[in-house]
Amino acid sequence: MAQANQGDEVQVHYTGRLEDGTKFDESEEEPLSFTIGENRVIPGFEEAVTGMEAGDEKTVEVEPEQAYGEHREDMVMEMDRDQIPGEVDPEVGQQLQLRLENGQTVPVLITALGEDSVTIDANHPLAGRKLIFDIQVVDVAEGNGSPGGGPSGSSGGSAGGGDGNIVTP
Repeated sequence: MAQANQGDEVQVHYTGRLEDGTKFDESEEEPLSFTIGENRVIPGFEEAVTGMEAGDEKTVEVEPEQAYGEHREDMVMEMDRDQIPGEVDPEVGQQLQLRLENGQTVPVLITALGEDSVTIDANHPLAGRKLIFDIQVVDVAEGNGSPGGGPSGSSGGSAGGGDGNIVTP
């Protein structure tokens, strides 16, 4: 059997949990497919799958640095309430999309409301958290040893540092 290596297409079933046992994601009926090296999954998950063979199972703990990064205070911003579109009635816990000056949209979470302000957090919801994954490799299709240049993943990214506009949820 082939071990999963750089450039290989792998299919895995997984369950992701937090340290308190709360499940945050799972593959359910359809396995997750990705090519090792294309950065389509978090680095710690890809590293855990590398070297596994079809039928292998393991549980791994992924530190924040190898997942969604540490929680960054510079990604928590306060903005004027009048920057929220009129059709949105802001509530703590509500997720919105922030459109940056470059046109990119970033999901943000409303964490506090003031009389004239709204505090938003652009960190990934799992930033700063240790993640635990139960992984089962379903299939490994050998590639050519180099990733195919697919979409890039991100372990942090920055939404701070510029003005943006809230778009509807």
